[in-house]
Amino acid sequence: MSDWKPSAGVDELRARATLLAEVRTFLSSRGVLEVDTPLLGRFAITDPNIELFEVTTPDGMRFLQSSPEYAMKRLLASGTGDIFQLGKVFRSGEHGSRHNPEFVMLEWYRLDWTHSQLMREVAELVAHILKLSTWQIWSLEALLDHFCQINLHSTTESELKVAAANAGIDIVGDLDKLDYLDLLMTHVVEPGIASWGLVFIVDFLEQQAALSRVIERGGNLVAARFEAYVHGVELANGYWEESDPNILTKRFEADNGLRASRGQPVREIDER
Repeated sequence: MSDWKPSAGVDELRARATLLAEVRTFLSSRGVLEVDTPLLGRFAITDPNIELFEVTTPDGMRFLQSSPEYAMKRLLASGTGDIFQLGKVFRSGEHGSRHNPEFVMLEWYRLDWTHSQLMREVAELVAHILKLSTWQIWSLEALLDHFCQINLHSTTESELKVAAANAGIDIVGDLDKLDYLDLLMTHVVEPGIASWGLVFIVDFLEQQAALSRVIERGGNLVAARFEAYVHGVELANGYWEESDPNILTKRFEADNGLRASRGQPVREIDER
């Protein structure tokens, strides 16, 4: 019997320890303070695409957090200045070759930075860790035109369905525009950029803003956020954070509306 043995060898553990130390040194040398927020929280998030592990406690239901984001933003509001956290997070239902229900996440915040400023720092960190010398920035519109010959902003669901079929994607059930875009990203764009090294994708649709601001670009409203890919695998994302509580509340309520329509549990909104 050898199932008692850990899956990580000593060499892997040493490499991991070196990596975490390099990340901490990179950020602390730039004046970013390391913090540690609770893994167990009173509130879940409203994002319909992420489910949390529920934990029953004597004080009621609690949730293992999928990100330290909200707790860190409370620290920012209290005056901490730039901060980062490097630790475990949890997501229920994420299993596969590239996903695990428990994993380590690096999250950091720079006060008053745009997503463009943050994107450069992410590029410098990734390039430093992976020994890369260059990176590329593409808009989602340009990538979809390049790989699928469709216009992100004017395309229809029927056109996206044809593009998905042409890519050999089996369509199951009724999908909306964002669903088709997700499929084209995972089945066409990500494999297509796998040999491009470090690639940043910007200018997502307004409906994909999540917690980012919405800005104007070329006559279209786009989300002020980015995703970073290495060899076609998403490693990071970042926002120019939306700070208007009214806008954020409307987005949370829209999330819950979508949750209800899908039969998912509606989440209490953390108004702190």
